[in-house]
Amino acid sequence: MTPPIQTVATHLPDALCPPVPQRVRPIAHRNNIRVNTALTVFIGTITLPVISAIALPVAAQTSSTGTASTGWTATPTSPAAPMTNAPAQGQPSPQPGLQPLMPLLPTAPQTDSPFTLQQPLPAAQSRDTYILGAGDAIRIDIFDVPEFSGQNGQYTILSDGSLNLPWIGNVSVQNMTLEQAANTLAQRYARYIDDPLITVTLLAPRPMRIGIIGQVNRPGIYTVNPATGATSQKQTVSTAIQAAGGITQLANVRAIEVRRPTPSGEQSITVDLWRFLQAGDISQDIALQDGDTVVIPQADTIDPAESAQIAAASFSPATINVNIVGEVMRPGTIALPPNVSLNQAIMAAGGFNRQRARQSEVSLIRLNPDGTVTKRDVEIDFAASLNDATNPPLRSNDIIVVGRSSLASTSDFLNTLLSPLNGVFSIFRVFDGLGNLLAPSPRNP
Repeated sequence: MTPPIQTVATHLPDALCPPVPQRVRPIAHRNNIRVNTALTVFIGTITLPVISAIALPVAAQTSSTGTASTGWTATPTSPAAPMTNAPAQGQPSPQPGLQPLMPLLPTAPQTDSPFTLQQPLPAAQSRDTYILGAGDAIRIDIFDVPEFSGQNGQYTILSDGSLNLPWIGNVSVQNMTLEQAANTLAQRYARYIDDPLITVTLLAPRPMRIGIIGQVNRPGIYTVNPATGATSQKQTVSTAIQAAGGITQLANVRAIEVRRPTPSGEQSITVDLWRFLQAGDISQDIALQDGDTVVIPQADTIDPAESAQIAAASFSPATINVNIVGEVMRPGTIALPPNVSLNQAIMAAGGFNRQRARQSEVSLIRLNPDGTVTKRDVEIDFAASLNDATNPPLRSNDIIVVGRSSLASTSDFLNTLLSPLNGVFSIFRVFDGLGNLLAPSPRNP
């Protein structure tokens, strides 16, 4: 006689059960949704002893506890393996109730779960330091509530720094870290979801506004679009300096300051790019955030050897344009290296015109970042090293004026004064030539 088909109803975790499409309603309990999901297993091809071996322990466990255990984790299990403990043909069947349930079920590994509740942040960002603001694209994941997670959980922070979310409405996350935003949302959703587990992930950071002041060629405020996840393209101190035209020759790269606004106040970070150049300490070239201000101070003293190394760095400009006018061999605009000095610029223009140039001093005209123009006379000393007094470093668009010597000035004055007389004498010479031409030639006797 064929044994009747028995069914076993037990409470299994979500990882072993197909998801039940169900919207969370007010005061919905995630644990109840999970616990009340029942899996009915139909066993029609297994012999009665095996059915009894499975059914009796479950019935005993259910009747003694009244409800199934809820201490399951969301670790996925492998597909059920074929049962190897079923009695072979010709062998005696085991007595019902003597074989425990758990050895018959495949056990899932407790480590290396392929499921993660959140994806890693882009390489340039940090969950503890990134400050949220208008324009950030984020994803909100609420565990066990798929209606608000995944693709439907992607949001862009509004211009006022808030999010408009289902059920809880407008929530401000301005100037919060990702963890702080997740905690704030969890508190608001606690009215509708029992013990909500929420994660906030940064998908695409907003365009950043960064201020750069001090010893750079083009100080000001710059707007940059940071890369999402590409470490090689993240916006750092060196890339910001490049955007500002590079450092000047007077920059102190050992004591660059990054001023960063935080919820607790302004934070000051010291950056030593010289250490980055010498030892390759890439941690000195920190990633910038929206609202940062980079301050490049002026150096007290200039080391010519260090200046040459800094000039070859990526955060220095490739060339600068210097205008040289006056008594040099090749006057005009010359493209020079950024670490060039006044003496080097004069030599690049072919040097002084020795017959006409005043070689004791030159004039240096400079357009300052604030729009003013300064003019100073610099004494020439070709034996001097780089210094601000006699051999100053040049900036882009500097003008060097090489004046005339006293002898050249006197000669030019006399030429100007006597130029009308030269014209008169030239006319006399013309008439004298015509007279000689028209005069009759003497006859031979």
